[in-house]
Amino acid sequence: MGSKKKEIALQITVGNQEHWEELLSSKGLIVVDVYQAWCGPCKTVISLFRKIKNELGDDLLHFAVAEADSVDSLENYRGKCEPTFLLYAGGELVAVIRGANAPLLHKTILDQLTAEKKVLDQGTKREVIKDDALFTEKEEENADIEVHAEEDELIPSGKSCTVAIIKPDAVAHGKTDEIIMKIQEAGFEILANEERTMTESEAKDFYQHRAKEEKFEELIQFMSSGPCHILIISKFGEDDVIPAWREFIGPTDVEIAKKEKPESLRAQYGTEILFNAVHGSDDKDQASRELAFFFPNFKQTEKPTEPSSNRNPERTLALIRPEILKENKDEVLQKIREAGFTVAMQKEVMLTEEQVQEFYSEHKDKDYYPALLQQMISGPVLALALVKDHAVEEWRKLLGPTNLAEAINEAPNSLRAEFSPKESEINQFHGSLSEEEAERELSFFFPVEYTLATIKPDALAEHQDTILETIQSAGFTIFKVKETYLNRGMAEEFYKEHRGKPFFDQLVNYMCQGPCLMMILSKENAVEEWRKLMGPTDPAEAQRSMPESLRSKFAKSILQNGLHGSSNKTHAMEKMHFIFGDIDLEQ
Repeated sequence: MGSKKKEIALQITVGNQEHWEELLSSKGLIVVDVYQAWCGPCKTVISLFRKIKNELGDDLLHFAVAEADSVDSLENYRGKCEPTFLLYAGGELVAVIRGANAPLLHKTILDQLTAEKKVLDQGTKREVIKDDALFTEKEEENADIEVHAEEDELIPSGKSCTVAIIKPDAVAHGKTDEIIMKIQEAGFEILANEERTMTESEAKDFYQHRAKEEKFEELIQFMSSGPCHILIISKFGEDDVIPAWREFIGPTDVEIAKKEKPESLRAQYGTEILFNAVHGSDDKDQASRELAFFFPNFKQTEKPTEPSSNRNPERTLALIRPEILKENKDEVLQKIREAGFTVAMQKEVMLTEEQVQEFYSEHKDKDYYPALLQQMISGPVLALALVKDHAVEEWRKLLGPTNLAEAINEAPNSLRAEFSPKESEINQFHGSLSEEEAERELSFFFPVEYTLATIKPDALAEHQDTILETIQSAGFTIFKVKETYLNRGMAEEFYKEHRGKPFFDQLVNYMCQGPCLMMILSKENAVEEWRKLMGPTDPAEAQRSMPESLRSKFAKSILQNGLHGSSNKTHAMEKMHFIFGDIDLEQ
């Protein structure tokens, strides 16, 4: 009961429009958690808010919760699943934080409280903002139609979600906040968080697929014995978040988890099979059922008919063999582009007999191999890394059958039919058979290099999707990704080579102003290629000399230049280990 009283005292409950208007008339800074009735206020931040309030003891700092459906002024926040925190001062909106990002919330609250005290004590001008979601109906009529489309979206199209449960044993032992912190540190995004005590009937419905198990009744008793935390989670860069989540929580059997996955959540917080601290859906069908069970009003936007721009396009290897390369190179490349492929990398090479034997090792016993070998060493070969959704399948369709007679008769518009050789019976094109084979063959012609890339705070907030799409279209593979908030010590270490320079403190402050997106990018000659894609450090120079570069488009100044890239392989390896720890770049 004591903790409940503290929570009520900590956060003012806003029940209607009149309460809202009274709240905004309060003196000082007001932090409002805007929530939906179906998922409730964000519980993950209560301990943070209490810590801030206790440390500051400031009468000018107020916390509140407001249900969007009950307050007219919050109409445009209705239906949003993402935690939203509105910061008001003097009745004006001064900051908006989306997502339960504890470090960012902490910093923003302290910064805005300091700014508001200056307004009250020194009469400085209050910096107010406008959140698109608070447009009045009149403003909406004049707003760009794209704003309406964005406001209707609950979750980006194609975003993979699953249910995660922090079970009663972990909640009872006070481990909820600690587990949630670990989840977020691992790069998972918490889209909803509801504290709930299941009835026995609900637990039986939820676990009906396990009804024949020996310990079913014991499981039901346990899951209805106290409150759980039900989460909806996603993860950036994962087309299917479920395998990543199951890997993170570890095996069901706690003893196996401790032996095989000692860093997993179950190894750290579970005690036995039933009391294993956390739950994860087994597959997409189960995740959909569990989402509907706990969050019946939770909706995802439908996937568009066109693939999402945030998907990592598939890559495949294409080879144009010597005879056609010599006679029809430009025509073939034109056909490839017209078919919607992006040529991410290309290399014209003379292969040795040994290289051909290595590349076509599985074909050496075939009757046609001697002719193939002779063809492959008769002149230069053009190797292409092609990028497109379903690239392996689409490239093989464009090629047509491997047998020339079949290609001419059955697929006369295919490349193999249209560009059949005059002096050889070997078709003049190669295509990988599968995505796995494509990656192996690409590494043969384009040995992979790795580099660290960073999208800095302002660029991440304003241009994340466009930058990621550009990176992928340029043929980079995002090998690892991590959204992280650099504290001052981390930022100083990250940029230690600039220590002592006049701009060092400004640079560190800039990097600490919000989350960054840290990525390991892979591609042939990745260090140099990423620096080319970024462009010069000075955006004015970037606009003059490399107008298509990222910094030309998104940098604001030499200091706020949006992106970071390692200058050489040694620095790349050092920075990758600093951010991601021990990593296996060969996995």
